[in-house]
Amino acid sequence: MADQKKLTRAQQKALRPIQILDAAFEEFVKCGFSGTRVEDIADRVGVTKGTVYVYFETKEKLFEAMINHFSVPFQELVAIADRLSGSATDRLMSILGLFYEQIPEDRATRELTRLVISEGQRFPDLIDRHHDQFIAPIIAKIDALILEGVASGEFRPIPVEFSDIVVAPILTTTVLRLIFDDRRVPTPNKEAFLRTYFDLLFNGLLAKPL
Repeated sequence: MADQKKLTRAQQKALRPIQILDAAFEEFVKCGFSGTRVEDIADRVGVTKGTVYVYFETKEKLFEAMINHFSVPFQELVAIADRLSGSATDRLMSILGLFYEQIPEDRATRELTRLVISEGQRFPDLIDRHHDQFIAPIIAKIDALILEGVASGEFRPIPVEFSDIVVAPILTTTVLRLIFDDRRVPTPNKEAFLRTYFDLLFNGLLAKPL
């Protein structure tokens, strides 16, 4: 196979912000915000510290840009949810399955969750914006599906806040994996987890349990 052509200077420049954000993610995950040094991020990319500051004026702005960059998959989940068809049960299963794949199953999103938790007090406004922009739309989709299922008689009447309970097992699995990795919490079999999860959820939610 022939060697790929080297990127042009313009192409390298266009890729630089993403390379910096990817490197920043690894350093913030490894060291936390306080322990991360911009020069270490620059070393990962192979540029000078000054180059990082060309694209991101401060470490705080770099951290915010990194959070937003790695949260984009949540927006994609909402877009996929909008295209789903079928019963409320079918669509809710699909959304929750995707949600499971995106958080506990995906290393980047899992570690992003760690950063949101650990740095929340330092950046409350950023974390609130992250929730409003990326998490709230997914929760709103779940709420809307539950209400639709209740209105059609597919689901039994439940409080609107039920969506918090719906996603709780996924978030609990994520947090346990972040705390213990695979030492005490072996990575669950995806199919077995979802099968048990849906069995418990829908036998409590459906007007006519499974």
